[in-house]
Order: sequence, then structure tokens, then C-alpha cells
Amino acid sequence: MYLKQISVNNFKNIEHAELEFSQNLNCFTGNNGEGKTNLLDAIYYLSVTKSFFGNTDRQNIKHNENYFIIQGNFVRKENEEKIYCGVQNGDKIFKRNDKQYLRFADHLGLIPLVMISPTDISLINDSGEERRRYINSVMAQLDIIYLENLVKYNRVLMQRNKLLKQIREKNDVIAVFNEQLNEYAQTIYQKRKQFIEQIQKCFTQVYAQVSNDSEQVAITYKSDLNENNFIDLLENSFEKDRIMQHTTTGIHRDDIIMKMNDYPIKKIGSQGQQKTFLIALKLTQFHFFQQQTNIKPVLLLDDIFDKLDLHRVQHLISLVASNGFGQIFITDSNKTRLDKILEQQKNTFSLFNVERGKITKIR
Repeated sequence: MYLKQISVNNFKNIEHAELEFSQNLNCFTGNNGEGKTNLLDAIYYLSVTKSFFGNTDRQNIKHNENYFIIQGNFVRKENEEKIYCGVQNGDKIFKRNDKQYLRFADHLGLIPLVMISPTDISLINDSGEERRRYINSVMAQLDIIYLENLVKYNRVLMQRNKLLKQIREKNDVIAVFNEQLNEYAQTIYQKRKQFIEQIQKCFTQVYAQVSNDSEQVAITYKSDLNENNFIDLLENSFEKDRIMQHTTTGIHRDDIIMKMNDYPIKKIGSQGQQKTFLIALKLTQFHFFQQQTNIKPVLLLDDIFDKLDLHRVQHLISLVASNGFGQIFITDSNKTRLDKILEQQKNTFSLFNVERGKITKIR
């Protein structure tokens, strides 16, 4: 699968762009803040129906405008897919081949995509909420049942939390909410657990390939449900929940534990090691998507070379530009570095310059 061409209007600082891409490698150079990342985010929109960076749709409209439109033509299993996203005055329309979606969730998974960004460091440094958001975004692209159970779980959780602020003792409504939470949680828990188990071996192999180092890395799944019955947990935590006025146990508190040499990578990993860890995790996600869909996802690499030495950069590009990967988009503010990388490429590529939101093809 690959993105053949894209049209962008009034998206962030990009007033207008009409671009055609290589099926293999596409590189974008320019100073920071010129719009390279914005273009990748536009591509991300066409896959996931929203911004990679968590911005609201309104926040992505160019200043002094009231709409943005992104259109892309993808080639997927030899069929062309025309994807349209338009936002105006807060209303969003998403179309596939000129047919409007009734639910944005129905689009997820059609265009598999993996984005690697400097903001991924939040997966290591921030709270478990960031890691839950990550695993949810991965699973939602592949499994509509997972997404539906997650939406239902969060809805009931919100209702239970609201009730906890109003009551002083258990009642039948709390018991109903507990049963509903348990029903939805079981599916989510099992799918998360299976996902982490499936990618663990691949992750360690990819890390070894990317790093050329000898560190032992691991990711494990931490959940209240690993060793406990969820209904029992909810029953036993009621008094604490009532005092805290929210539900203190459940899959909404799950986490991914990231370790290097049996220690949290957050504490012992250098900046380069942490970045390599995250790159390996995202490339593992790529392989997982490919395995599940039999389609090579589009790979977006946004300014990932900072904190990596030139040897590791060249090794990484050589790895992702191999036949095991498909279409790749790379941004880098260092044109000299990009030129050195491209000189060694045997596959076709396109190089673009980005300046003040204007994107020009160089070669």
C-alpha cells in the first residue's frame, strides 16, 4: 500500500499543496517550524481521522480561515482508495471514494500507518495514561470489537464515577455498573494481554537490529486483572472509591512496563537508548500491523535522527529502506545528512523542501 498523491488546503500552516510521492522513500527538509511535521500529520489524518498530536480539529485550521481539506489517493491491494477529510466550523466530514462515513470508527484499519515522532518520548517519561492511549490507538486500528468495548467501558466508568460523588453506601445501581464494567473489561484485558505477548519477541529482535547494542530490553503488561477478579476488586475498593469519588481499580489503570537490563528505561536509559527503544517499539508495531492485515503500513519518520549518531542513522535508514518495508516519509532539518543518506539508496526516492508551509519538490 502507498499514498500516490495528496491535496492539502488550510491545514495548519499549509495554505495549499498538491504533491505526488514515490512508492518507496519520500524525504522533506527545511528548518524547524516550516511545516514538515504538519504534512506528516495531514497524512496521519487520512489514516486515523484525527491529529497524531491530540489537537482538536479546529486547532488544525490555518489561522484566519474557517476550514481545512485533506484529500489523498492511496493504492491498496492494487485498488485506488480516495480518502477525503474536511473540517469547517467544527463539523467534520470523512469520505471513502466519495461515500461519507456515518461513523469515523468504520474507517480505522483501512489505511494502516505508523508514525514515529519526538513526542513519543512521553511514552517513557509521562504517566500510564500516555501508554494506555498508545495501546488503545494501536488496537483500535485493527479491532472494531476492542474499540466498541473501550467506548462502552469508558461510558459506564463515567457514570459510576458520577454516582460515587452522590452516595454513601453500596446500592443496586453500583452493582449493575460493576457487572457492566467487568463485561467490557474482560475483552479489553484479554486483547491487550495477547497484543503484548505477541509483540514481545519481535520487539527484542527489532531493538537488536536497530541498536547494534547488547542491552536486554523488555515490555510487559501491568494490570489489576492479572491476578485478581475484577468484580472482587470493585467490591473491595468501594469505600476507597467513594472517598476518592472515582473508580480506583480497573483496566483504565493498566500500564506497559518498559525495561532495559531489568531496570526501568526511564531511570537508566540515555537519550539515545530511549529513542532507540521507542523506534524499535514503533517498528514492531509496523510488523504487527503487516502480520494482521497482510498490508505494509505507511511509515512516517518525523525528525527522529536527533540524539542518534550518523552511523546509527545510516543503519536505521538502511534497515527501513529494505524490502521489508513499504512507503516511507522522512523529515529532517539537516539537508546535508539527508543527502548523504539518499546517496546510498538503491530504491527510488523523492526529495522535497518545505519553507513557510510551501512544499517544493527538489528531485
